[in-house]
Amino acid sequence: MEMALGPLDRNLALELLRVTEAAALAAAPLQGRGDPEELDQRAVDAMRSALSAVDMRGTVVIGEGEKDQAPMLYFGEQVGNGMEPEVDVAVDPIDGTRLTANGQPGAMAVVALADRGTMFTTHVPYMEKLVVGRRARGVIDIEMPVAWNLRRIAKAEGLNPHDLLVVILDRERNRKIIEQVREVGARVRLISDGDVAGAIMAALETKTGMHVLMGSGGATEAVIAACAVKAMGGDMQARLLIRDEHEREIARQEGHPEGQVLTIDDLCSGENIFFAATGITHGELLAGVRYEENYAFTHSLVLRSASGTMRFVEAYHESSKLRAKGLLPEQVMLGAVVRA
Repeated sequence: MEMALGPLDRNLALELLRVTEAAALAAAPLQGRGDPEELDQRAVDAMRSALSAVDMRGTVVIGEGEKDQAPMLYFGEQVGNGMEPEVDVAVDPIDGTRLTANGQPGAMAVVALADRGTMFTTHVPYMEKLVVGRRARGVIDIEMPVAWNLRRIAKAEGLNPHDLLVVILDRERNRKIIEQVREVGARVRLISDGDVAGAIMAALETKTGMHVLMGSGGATEAVIAACAVKAMGGDMQARLLIRDEHEREIARQEGHPEGQVLTIDDLCSGENIFFAATGITHGELLAGVRYEENYAFTHSLVLRSASGTMRFVEAYHESSKLRAKGLLPEQVMLGAVVRA
């Protein structure tokens, strides 16, 4: 007798792929045009529309936009067509809005799903983060000094600390960490935005040559990154970055003790995780949207925790059908769009 499939036994990540492709294709024609609000709006609208067709009863628990008042899929919004399964949804229609607006590399559209009630939620805007890959799983401690962590990570990787490449968001608040990494002798890769991609690159065992992400960035991006890192078998720790009394009060009302170390299972306790990301502008992790005579090209990453599968998906989308869906504006000529 055949066993009946459970509600999360099918690969929802492949359905999410269509969601991130839609958001990336909607945003790409505006890359380099300097209008971040219009970019966000187009990506959010496309993502919301695509999510409505997914077989799920989803609740957005991580939504981009509240910390900067950008257009967003808001916290608590119901998405999907109302069918099973019931899931938490984390979205970042553009991880790297400023990158896209300025035509800079590394922006992508991101969605993650997990069992309902398993994703960490907060309205505190920022978190400190420490991300590593599979080989260094279990050896990190965000409460310990930078040098202590780097030496343990290097040993787990079978490397000298000088050989480590550390990804850090280029912000003044991360200056001390950057200095401490360099004091150990490790190399630093500064990124201007897009630390979901940075966390994934640190957790990947192949392809990027990066070993760890350190420093503070968005709390929204931390939870989304945790979903991807857990699906890849990596490890992550984080803690809320409390900058003032207002944020301290937010954390208190949410029941999050100041200074609490959040493990990867605290950030996403679900065992069924689905993740998809599609490149918008060309980057080290994913190629950006590219336009050819009759097609738009997309490059995506798709993850599923249950099977441990990691797929890199290349797709060609017919331009006439994109125009019919509103994903390629009539006034945008293909030859005028930035080619990645």
